[in-house]
Amino acid sequence: MTATALVIGEAVLDVVHADGGAAPDERPGGSAVNVAVALARLGRPVRLATAYADDAAGARIAAHLGAAGVDLAGDPHVLASTPRADAVIDATGAASYSFAVGWRLPDLRELPSRPPHVVHLTSLAPLLAPGGDDVLTLAERVAPATCVTYDVNVRPAITGTGPDVVDRVLRTAAAATLVKASDEDLAALWPERSVGESAAALLALPGGPVAVVVTHGGEGASWHACSGSDWSTGGVHAAPVEAADTIGAGDTFAAALLDHLWPLLGPGARDRIAALGPEAWTAALSWAARAAAVTVGRVGADPPTRADLGPADLGPADASP
Repeated sequence: MTATALVIGEAVLDVVHADGGAAPDERPGGSAVNVAVALARLGRPVRLATAYADDAAGARIAAHLGAAGVDLAGDPHVLASTPRADAVIDATGAASYSFAVGWRLPDLRELPSRPPHVVHLTSLAPLLAPGGDDVLTLAERVAPATCVTYDVNVRPAITGTGPDVVDRVLRTAAAATLVKASDEDLAALWPERSVGESAAALLALPGGPVAVVVTHGGEGASWHACSGSDWSTGGVHAAPVEAADTIGAGDTFAAALLDHLWPLLGPGARDRIAALGPEAWTAALSWAARAAAVTVGRVGADPPTRADLGPADLGPADASP
């Protein structure tokens, strides 16, 4: 059976307002949609569990997913209206957001009995009611049988960053083998801590992740890993690019990271990822940063194909295309 990723999270119609007052540009997006499309464009089989309405915006999202070759896991028509995110792009290409969103987990009873190669949770999926409880239950159920990865990607404008949100983030991270977060995510959740302190706290969760990857915007990315008493940390620079905007960059980074680590995922992933050394982490983060830079250089969440990226410096983590 083909190894397949299951991505779980929100679908959103991104309405991009560019600096200078041009007419808004509407594009399908949402963290989970972006990750699923990025994985599919890199040639990885992927199913997406998401939610949108049977309306014009939902139809645009469905067409976008179909064009990328993303299969749907369950009927996504579980909302009364398709979520929307208004993104205002400033002169530097940075985006600020306002949201009108809802979230439910579609019925996944038709999933195959064999666990997916990786279950990737992102952003609002474990945080926003009423679907968050279902996502947490699913993650905790499948975690012993396969690899669960979690991109924190908090949206304080929607969920806030209070104790309940922090508790849910920690509960989700405790079910994951690998956690990805931005430095802004960690600062929003734990403003009194440094990035390293927050990563260490996540790695210390009982049964929790063996690695935390942190993105630092234009400064690059870092890894923080722990195997028993052995700790490893390091980082890579961001790939140079002339920025169009940052929409979807973190989602592309997450997808490319999974793509590079693909042979290590599935049952037993925890031990294989824990065994990675600095050379392998450098190769993985460099590949992810290269993919994210392509998205940053394009308008909207438009992740690259494998052909766009050229050959990878694969390192020990991945010897397959």
